[in-house]
Amino acid sequence: MIQLGLLITHKHRLLSVAAILDVFESVNNFCESEGAPPFFNITLFSPENQSGQFYGAYNMEPIAGAPKQDLILVPAFGAGDLKSSLAINQMCIPWLHEQYKQGTELASFCTGAFLLAAAGLLNGRQATTHIDSAQALASNFPDVIMKSDAVVTEDRGIYTSGGATSSFHLMLYLIQRFCGKEITLRTAKMFAIDMDREQQTYFGTFTPPQNHGDGLVNMAQQKIEKAYQEGSTIETLIQDIPASRRNVVRRFKQAIGVTPIEYLQRTRIEAAKKLLAQTDQSVLEVMLNSGYNDLKSFRQLFKKSTGVTPKEYRDKFNIARLESGARLDRRMSGVA
Repeated sequence: MIQLGLLITHKHRLLSVAAILDVFESVNNFCESEGAPPFFNITLFSPENQSGQFYGAYNMEPIAGAPKQDLILVPAFGAGDLKSSLAINQMCIPWLHEQYKQGTELASFCTGAFLLAAAGLLNGRQATTHIDSAQALASNFPDVIMKSDAVVTEDRGIYTSGGATSSFHLMLYLIQRFCGKEITLRTAKMFAIDMDREQQTYFGTFTPPQNHGDGLVNMAQQKIEKAYQEGSTIETLIQDIPASRRNVVRRFKQAIGVTPIEYLQRTRIEAAKKLLAQTDQSVLEVMLNSGYNDLKSFRQLFKKSTGVTPKEYRDKFNIARLESGARLDRRMSGVA
């Protein structure tokens, strides 16, 4: 039986823990329904010195003195300040190191990767996290080999997943690793998981920080956001800022995590995504209204940024089309 530990971190995301327990409990139920022993012995571990029942019938044990596990799962953190979440979970780091040294495999879901990164366990390893948190992880932990568009990564016994539903893909990956393909397919069908997703880039949203405290950088941000549709170069947009271009670029990268040129491109792509999702403008119109003037270049940049073409993005996310499809489904099923 596989010893599966779930670390109940402080400030964990309840949905993440619930999903993990539901999936692995379902795998055990498959086995028991066929008269076979369960694959996983699931134990919940607390950073504090507490024990007892938790989440129903699961045992909660303190990490102090905990036996070696075969696999430890780190759930996502809830919404809020990740720095405070890491600070309050510092006592977990020595335990994760000790377990890994003993041969335990580790897996983090979504922003749970920040705890493994803070522990130094992702240094020199490939990792992913929620697409909207990838830049923060890369900036704070530069020794991590970020694969921000990846749904799942595996590197020498340490696994990470992208955000939200990407967690299910990591669970399927682990189930196949420990239980085989048949159980994996059965689990995927039960939870209606599309096993073919290879990237999460198109789920991302560019939300750059505004409260970094650098007035010069704020000025550059405002100029870019106000005039990105004009098709101007970054040199034209920031030419009136009272500092040398080199100084602007240096301070911009330090405050935002990207260069002014990257900021302009991502602002334009974000505008294009919104137009594709919320309007019926043609791709050509979307291109022009986003500040581009070359259709081939626009398509290439859009796909590089999102992982899909503008048409594919519209097919996935256009609100009017999704609502129309839902109405058609209701009519075909006889629902008013």
